[in-house]
Parts: sequence; C-alpha cells; structure tokens
Amino acid sequence: MSTKEDILGKYRKNVREKFDMPDLTDIKAIKYPDPLVQFISMTQNVGGKVVELEPGTDVNDLIKELYPEAKEIASNLPEITIATRNPDTIGSPQALNGTDVGVVKGVFGVAENACVWIPQAMEEKAVCFISENLVILLKKSEIVHNMHEAYKRICFNDYGYGTFISGPSKTADIAQVLVMGAQAARSATVILMP
Repeated sequence: MSTKEDILGKYRKNVREKFDMPDLTDIKAIKYPDPLVQFISMTQNVGGKVVELEPGTDVNDLIKELYPEAKEIASNLPEITIATRNPDTIGSPQALNGTDVGVVKGVFGVAENACVWIPQAMEEKAVCFISENLVILLKKSEIVHNMHEAYKRICFNDYGYGTFISGPSKTADIAQVLVMGAQAARSATVILMP
C-alpha cells in the first residue's frame, strides 16, 4: 500500500459522523439588477479599468490613447493592427518578454468578482501574464451575474487551457506593502465592445 493510501485509510477509519452531499441543484446565487454596472464597479474595486468603445471608434486608436508610450504590443487578434508581436508566430514565450501591452479577447465577464474568462486562443498564452499591461476586449452583452453561471459557460478550444483574470496582478505578502504586477500585468483594462 502506498503512503498516500495508508494516510487516507487512517482518516477513513476515524470518521465518526458522515454527511450526505448537499443538493447543488437549487443554489440561490447572487443576482444583480444590472450585471454590467456591477461588473464595472467590481473591476474598479480590484484595481482594473473599464473603457467603453464608442461606436465608430477604432479599437487600435483607443489602445494607443490609453497606452501612448507603448512600443511593443502583442496580439493575434485580426482587429488589432497595431500589434508588433504575434503570440502565434514568435517561437517561444521568452520572446514576449518586454511586451508593453498584450491584447486578448474575453468570452464573458462575471459581475460578482470582475473575472473575465479567457480561453487560450494563441500559441503562447504567456501574453496574458508577461505583458506589463493587459487589455481585454469583451462584448458588453456577455456579462453573467455570478460564478455559478460562469462555470456553466466555460468551454475549451483545441489548446485545452483557459483562465479567469480579474484586474492587475497584485500582492501584499511582502512586508505588507501592495505590489502591483508581482506575478503578471501591472494594469488590466477591459474594453467593452458593442
């Protein structure tokens, strides 16, 4: 018997009271009067930014306006014509080092916690984490109320990978000082598309 099985066996022998699994079919999950308004508020609360793309405005012009100093922009989205790096053709994740702005597409957002579901839609998913600034394009009609609804909508493509991203990376573990960009992007901007 393996050590793992031995340990689990000891736990099982000492269980004194057993409980049935809860019924998960009737969960009363949180609902918001306006999920879009809640999503915007929560995104700002977690340190992110939300910008609505005005009709007739080119998303490339908006990104240049938001990040005027950006020299290296990584994206494989056909609508992002200002990209200087394509995560599908760079050859290795290390080649994305020094990316000022990464632009990806979210499938849906979650009003409850400002998460955006981003399935891997590029060869090198590192663009989501190595970019100094992350821009997420998201249709404003694609906001769900809560994570219960979100989990039902998750689907994977051929890459078999996806992630929820909510705001910029941050930690306050070291000396209780808030550090932005500790593990990923220093800033995250959601551009709400019509």
